[in-house]
Amino acid sequence: MECDGSEGGAVCRYILAFVSGFFVAVPVTITVLDRFAHVARVEGVSMQPSMCPEGNVTGSDMMLLNRWSVRNYQVRRDDIVSVLYPKNPQQKIIKRVIAREGDFLKCTVGDVGTCSGS
Repeated sequence: MECDGSEGGAVCRYILAFVSGFFVAVPVTITVLDRFAHVARVEGVSMQPSMCPEGNVTGSDMMLLNRWSVRNYQVRRDDIVSVLYPKNPQQKIIKRVIAREGDFLKCTVGDVGTCSGS
């Protein structure tokens, strides 16, 4: 496609720049989201108060999950992880890590049940 110096040529150059940028940006974005990060939606009350605060009961929050650190199982206490739901493998659930293997938990029951690891 040729773009001359006229006003129509400016539009042509703009379209060519947009299309060439699009064909670079899409594969780069897909690779980054596939290998390094994942955008996840958090819905429900299980992650309150840090996600979906009480005033936002019907809404949802978005978060960016790091896929790189879990490749080497570098999961630490207080990390947020996304795993497949055992009862429905098509569904992913998002949970906060409160303990690791070998940690002891002390759970208390109150208005909200809390557990702390050591």
